[in-house]
Amino acid sequence: MKEILAYLIGALVQHPESVRIEEKRDGNRVTLELRVHPDDMGRVIGRQGRVAKSLRTVLQAFAGRHGDRVRMDILE
Repeated sequence: MKEILAYLIGALVQHPESVRIEEKRDGNRVTLELRVHPDDMGRVIGRQGRVAKSLRTVLQAFAGRHGDRVRMDILE
């Protein structure tokens, strides 16, 4: 799941070298902590959070196929 998020985020940001994704598993629950360059924060969140919501939807669809639940946190 970490790889899918990295691929999607890589296409959005201007500083892909600053992207950090940490994956934490607890049974069938997965938490992805995303850290990006401060200049890219607006690109990842989007207007009124639309991009972040879309990313979460894609991740949830992928996780559902594998019987997992996913949560994505965007951290500074």
